[in-house]
This record gives sequence, structure tokens and C-alpha cells, in this order.
Amino acid sequence: MANEQFDVVVIGSGPGGYVAAIRAGQLGLKTAIIEKDTRLGGTCTLRGCIPTKQLLMSAHVLEQMQHAADFGVQASGIQLAFEDVQKRKNKVVLKNSKGIEYLMKKNKATVFKGTGRLALPGKVEITAADGKKETIQAKNIIIATGSVVRPIPGFDTDGVHVVNSDHILELKEVPKSLIVMGAGAVGVEFASVYSRFGAATTIVELLPRLVPLEDEEVSQDLERSFRKRGIKSQLGTKLEKLEKSDNGVVVTGKDAKDQEVRLEAEMLLVAVGRMPFTEGLGLEGTKIKVERGFIQVDEFQQTGEQGVYAIGDVVPTPLLAHLASKEGIVAVEHLAGQKDVRPINLRLVPNCTYCDPEVASVGLTEAKAREAGYDVLVGKFPFSASGKARILGEEEGFVKVVSEKKYDEILGVHIIGPHATELIAEACVAMQLESTAEELGRTMHAHPTVSEAVMEAAEGVHGLAIHI
Repeated sequence: MANEQFDVVVIGSGPGGYVAAIRAGQLGLKTAIIEKDTRLGGTCTLRGCIPTKQLLMSAHVLEQMQHAADFGVQASGIQLAFEDVQKRKNKVVLKNSKGIEYLMKKNKATVFKGTGRLALPGKVEITAADGKKETIQAKNIIIATGSVVRPIPGFDTDGVHVVNSDHILELKEVPKSLIVMGAGAVGVEFASVYSRFGAATTIVELLPRLVPLEDEEVSQDLERSFRKRGIKSQLGTKLEKLEKSDNGVVVTGKDAKDQEVRLEAEMLLVAVGRMPFTEGLGLEGTKIKVERGFIQVDEFQQTGEQGVYAIGDVVPTPLLAHLASKEGIVAVEHLAGQKDVRPINLRLVPNCTYCDPEVASVGLTEAKAREAGYDVLVGKFPFSASGKARILGEEEGFVKVVSEKKYDEILGVHIIGPHATELIAEACVAMQLESTAEELGRTMHAHPTVSEAVMEAAEGVHGLAIHI
């Protein structure tokens, strides 16, 4: 296939890349996708969203079975079979990856296995695992190479006692104790998993609260929930030194009051974020601008090079799979010359954290709305007042609707509690359609459902919630 001409060549097969390839195929474009991994799917499918959420599901089932008596079901001898948990995770990951392979065939996208490198103008060089090279021609190129774990100086991972988010997915057994460095989505999710699997877990966070990007009340509620579950939170703390011990690791640092903190555990998870992966792409000497590691793009995902686009974790937008997918669609529709291509509204990107209880949000927090100068009104409804939440035995948390007084426009919705990551979609639709809090509150919701809490929170903006 040397020198074969493609309309679109996508470098990377994560949720940005493979979705872009599918949309290109749907629009009748001759498409190629390049992936250096042996399987398709990128970080999300292979080492991120999918395997992590499968572990969380196993942890949830374990916890439910441990509390079966609360529902009148007598169960005994309940044990964690961690080897089988990992088998289940691997099975789900493989099925998802195979599904992407099928979608590439269905949409007539040619798959190249190897590493892609720009050979501008209009060419991409592919280097296979055995070193063999070939070059294909591309009218348009989409860079979708994703991100990698961000290394932290002084906290080098060894995959044994000091691990990153890749390593911890492949453990053979559950550690007796775990320190989690970082309280963002990755940190609190793994803390949620391994604490329920039996590890004595402590989260350490530099900032003064868990999930610091979320609404402050959500952070406070999550910390309370974690405390009830036995997960310790060491907040406002900077870890400065890592040492190996006979039993695992010792970390030391200073808290917000400049007092020394010393923690010891069998394992340390370094979960302080990811960074864009652009190594070996051949960006040097091109018009593609890179700042702080991120490729700069316009509202249609175009780089400074004509016909070269970038999407997903390599651009300076939130590192989220669903955002990468939408960016891929925008890029393809733009390069295909579609009319009325709509740029992404970054205020309407949902954030989801799959810890227990779940956390989800879209739009402005109450604090950010006030900082922006809005005359803010807030409606809040607790799941403790929800009949369906009582049925589920999951009464922690609340729904919070942030609105503004003049037009009653919904500025943000913040949820902590049962099925929060599913419920947030309703808020996304409401905000996409520029709904008012009154309209959302007047929208009939089925009973009994946890979604009623969204309706009641919206009604609560005007003091009209029924069940509190």
C-alpha cells in the first residue's frame, strides 16, 4: 500500500481517533487509522475508562452482597476472587477492542499497525513493530495520539510497591494497605475500588479538598462518605519524599500548617494526572504550535498546518473520552466540507467520577458562577428524601442546580449519589437546549426513580421542591 492516497489518515485509535474514523467512513471518505498498540481502543479501552469501571463494578457487587441481609437476602461465605475479577476485566476489555475492529471494517477504514509520523506535506510514515517502514499519502491528517501517565520527580514507579494507573490495573493480589497520591477522578476511583477490596486506604491531596474541580459541597460530601467507609483523606498536603521500607513504602511531606506528615503502606499509587503524547510525531519544523506539551488548535480542531487536525488528550481541553469523540466528529465534518459545523461548547462538557458514591457535573459550580458575576439561585435536593434511593439503599448525596435570577437559565448541575454519572445526561440535554430551571422542574419525571431528584432540585431553585 506504499504511497496509497487516503482522504483522511487518523493517528491513534482511542475514543477520539476511532470515532473520527467512523464518521469519516460514514461520510464516504477513504480512511486509514494507525495504531502502535497490538489492539485498538487506546488508553480508554485498554488501560483507562473500561477496565477501571469494570473493577468498580466488581467492587460494587461485592459491597452489595456483603449487605444482602439489609434486603432480606441471606448470603454467607462471600469472598473476593481477585483473579476472577481480573479475568472479567480482561474479557470486557478484549470484547470492546474487538468491537472497534469490527466498526473499522464496517466503515471501511484501513487499519495500519505501527507508529505514525508526519511527513508533510500530505504524507504519513508508518513504522511497524519490526522496524519496517511505509509511507501513505493523506489529504487530511488527524492527530489523536492521546496521553500517557505523568511522571513525578522523586516518585518513580517500579510497578511493585510504587505504581501508576496502568500498573494498578494489572495487580495479581490486593495490597493490605494503599496510599493514593492525588484526589482527582483517577485517585478517588482507585481508592473506592481497593478500599472495598480490603486495602486500608489513605488519599493524599495537595489541594484542600477531594475532587477539587467539582463543586465545593460535592467535595465535602464525598469526604464524609469516604470517612464513613474507612478511607482516610490527608488534604492540603504536599508529599516531598518517598522511601522504600521492609513492608513497602514510606512517604513524608508537609500539611497546610507546615507540620510533618509521615505515612506508611504496602503500596503507593501515583495518580496525579496525565500528559499529552506527541513523541515521535514529527512536529518539529512544522507550523503546528505546541504550548506546555499541548497542540494548539482552532474551534474546528485545525492546527497551524493546512489539512492537519488534532483532537483528544493532545489538545488543551479536558482529558475526557467523550470530549475526544466529539472533537473527532467536529474535525472530520469540517475537513469534509460539511455546512454548519458546530464547534464544541466547552461549558457543556460533563465530568463523571465513578467512585462510590458517584460524582457528576456539567457547567459552572456555584462559586464559579458567582465569580462570573451572575445573580445566583441554587436548588438542592437530597437523595435521603428520594423513595427510589431508599429502595436502593443508597441515600447519600444530593442534586444541586445552579441557576441565575434574571432569565432563570441553568448554569450548572452537580450530583453526588446513586447513578450520578447517568443522571447528568439529563442536565446536559437541558443546558444544551438552554432550559430554565422552571422548565426542568415542570418536566414530568417517572416515579419512583432517582431522576426525580433532578426535577426536585430544579423546583428547589424557586423554593417549590415537594418532598423536602
